[in-house]
Amino acid sequence: MSIPKNGNLSVMPLQEFVLEGFEGVPQTQALLFALFLALYVVAILGNLTMIVVITLDTRLHSPMYFFLKNLSFVDLCYSSVIAPKALANFLSSSKVITFAGCATQLFFFSLLATTEAFLLAVMAYDRFMAICSPLHYPITMHPSVCACLVLSSYCGGCLNSILQTSFTFTLPFCGSNHIDHFFCDVPPLIQIACADTTINELLLFGICGLIIVGTTLVVLVSYGYITVTILRMHSGGGRHKLFSTCGSHMTAVSLFYGTVFVMYAQPGAVESMEQGKVVSVFYTLVIPMLNPLIYSLRNKDVQEALWRLGQKHTILISKSG
Repeated sequence: MSIPKNGNLSVMPLQEFVLEGFEGVPQTQALLFALFLALYVVAILGNLTMIVVITLDTRLHSPMYFFLKNLSFVDLCYSSVIAPKALANFLSSSKVITFAGCATQLFFFSLLATTEAFLLAVMAYDRFMAICSPLHYPITMHPSVCACLVLSSYCGGCLNSILQTSFTFTLPFCGSNHIDHFFCDVPPLIQIACADTTINELLLFGICGLIIVGTTLVVLVSYGYITVTILRMHSGGGRHKLFSTCGSHMTAVSLFYGTVFVMYAQPGAVESMEQGKVVSVFYTLVIPMLNPLIYSLRNKDVQEALWRLGQKHTILISKSG
């Protein structure tokens, strides 16, 4: 930023930002590095395992597991957009990210986060059709329909990402280039802009609020019908299996929508950056790490598929030996 003789500020485009992340002494930074690394490694291994198991086991080639595999892929990419740079910054003194790098990170983060919101709603609709309308399920959730639903989720995520990224990076950044966060996100970037950000805040609150409320309604209505249908069943074993499967999905949905709502869909979210950093750790690392555990530990089909895959691996090793 430069100050000309007439006293007015002339806006100079920034070439880079500094991600301040979490404050603390070197020991605290080392502890945070170890925590982030552990969460990231578990998230990568867990989601890769889910993708491999669902791909290799033909018994899991159904719409529900097709959506679950896509969710694992989104979580895998989602955490990889954030974690590597955050880990590098814990060990670096500069913590610099280029203007283009920041815009790219925001674009893919927004794309994948929004896609996950839509995917969770699609998964709820899939369970609704499977339980409440089983006779029509093979037609309603035909592979081509499933592919279109997943593609639509990505398209919705891409549209929101283009809007959020373009509106954010057309703002002038003429003051401090220090971002009070561990990754590039809309709220902390709005904070350092030197222009009226009312439209940006309304766009963030309006679109994110609409997406969260809309997808949450789909989930609630779907599971409302599912609950009624399950309670009417006479078979206790079938009821338990369905509640277990649906319970896994509801746990994942509650964790994701709860944390995202706190960050983006409430007024004043832009100002609460300290709270935002902690909440962000949950939906960028903790939830992608928990999702594979939630779906595998509470899902008998996935457990059996893991066991079969392990048995095949053991037989191959014994034969090669």
